[in-house]
Amino acid sequence: MPQYPTDFQLMYGTAWKEEGTADLTYKALKAGFRAIDTANQRKHYFEEGVGSGIKRFLSESDLTRDDLFLQTKFTYERGQDHRLPYDPKASFSDQVKQSFASSQKHLGTETLDSYVLHGPYQNGGIFEEDQETWRAFESLHAQGKVKQLGVSNVSPLHLQQLLDFAEIKPTFVQNRCFARMGWDQPVREICKSNGLIYQGFSLLTANSAELSHPAVSEMAISLQKTIPQLVFRFALQLGMLPLTGTTSAQHMSEDLVLLNFELTPEQMKTLEGIALN
Repeated sequence: MPQYPTDFQLMYGTAWKEEGTADLTYKALKAGFRAIDTANQRKHYFEEGVGSGIKRFLSESDLTRDDLFLQTKFTYERGQDHRLPYDPKASFSDQVKQSFASSQKHLGTETLDSYVLHGPYQNGGIFEEDQETWRAFESLHAQGKVKQLGVSNVSPLHLQQLLDFAEIKPTFVQNRCFARMGWDQPVREICKSNGLIYQGFSLLTANSAELSHPAVSEMAISLQKTIPQLVFRFALQLGMLPLTGTTSAQHMSEDLVLLNFELTPEQMKTLEGIALN
């Protein structure tokens, strides 16, 4: 099975696509994406649709499930709507088991490449709820049902406390990445010092004001690249693995063309400080 991220340069995110999820997942795979991110959180994701798109693609392809990297998430009740994938009265350990079993069914797979905690239980740190939940994650890993673990939507405090507590450390940290916050530098620094892989999402939508700066347009024109290509290449060189959730087939193909150019140190510096310009 491919080991992310060496076999992938970009991950396709499936949030907020509702009834278009299956078709867009299929189109992303047809375009060349091999890493898919979703969540068992019907409020913002349609995980079952992701599974349908994957099934359709594999039925038409010479590839198999083992050629894909599938990542999904467990989401606490406060992040869900009424369509829960578990019994909210059950223990957190049982909620994880129930949600995972539901994800297996939705995605048509016994094993997942990455299972992510979709945000801590509270804002102030890692507490008993997260500790019980993470132990359930570690149990899934020990059983061979999950290849790697991850955590999303964390502050530096959350991440450091989880690292101090965890017996099996997260491999991945997925955060919304804002240019005006130094592209999440404090969290990225913890990832770097602990050998974790930072996954950045909303790189375009969270930074529309900064990316409208003339310096970005001029750079894209000089390199003959689109602004999304520029941003995703910047993210790769910065040491993160970018996600895109584009619904455009043209952009899907364009976004994957990231290895045929490189940004200079000066260009990297401009983009790192674009929020200050």
